[in-house]
Amino acid sequence: MDPEGVRELFDRRMRREASPDGPGCRVERVGDVVRQTGPPDAWNGVLWSGLTAATADAAIAEQIAHFTALGREFEWKLYAHDAPRDLGDRLRAAGFTAGPREALMVAGSERIAALGTAPPDGVELVPVTDAAGVELMGEVHDRAFGTDGTALRRRLVRQLAERPGTLVAVVAVTVADGRPVSSARMELVPGTGFAGLWGGGTVPGWRGRGLYRSLVAHRARVAADLGFRRLQVDASDDSRPILARLGFTELSTTTPYDYRPDATTG
Repeated sequence: MDPEGVRELFDRRMRREASPDGPGCRVERVGDVVRQTGPPDAWNGVLWSGLTAATADAAIAEQIAHFTALGREFEWKLYAHDAPRDLGDRLRAAGFTAGPREALMVAGSERIAALGTAPPDGVELVPVTDAAGVELMGEVHDRAFGTDGTALRRRLVRQLAERPGTLVAVVAVTVADGRPVSSARMELVPGTGFAGLWGGGTVPGWRGRGLYRSLVAHRARVAADLGFRRLQVDASDDSRPILARLGFTELSTTTPYDYRPDATTG
């Protein structure tokens, strides 16, 4: 892999030329900023920017005004290679809060699919195709991450119904009683060649048994079969070493900067 070349391709196809990632969303380029605006339960935020020290502050203020007027919280998805170098400091000064930094990692889908990592004994992988399956995923999400997945449930149900072919989701259940113990999803953007791996989580008591690796390999096989050559992950500190051992290459890091109007205006 040519990391710099793949990173440039990712920036172009997945950020500068991004397509909406959910029902009711639109992507627009305003000056040197590409942003997505959607319903309250969708992802709202800045996907890419090509700013300079002279233009950054005005662009930040413009995005705050746009999303605040709509009553939307939003995220500025900042990558380590974005300019200007102090953009993160400028975002914090404007009222954004930085979240945990993650690693942008990429691998060839066929290479990962060939690993053939099977789930542990007593567990089977079940495709998610309807609201009942999404509810199982939501149960895993709540238990694995300790956060409320209500908005995620609504978005996934709507995406399955209104944008078929853009979402692949899977839940790992126990063979004995059908309890959900792990789940993950994959977002497919036609024409990009990239398949995004998201939401991989395993409930306490089932961690360390290879479920995360199994779900990565499963989605890689689906991606390869559908013609998506590359897998992309925003990897946490926990998943980064696992993905590196599987063969993923780190291209950059990304940090979410969140803006909540009520938190800054009182």
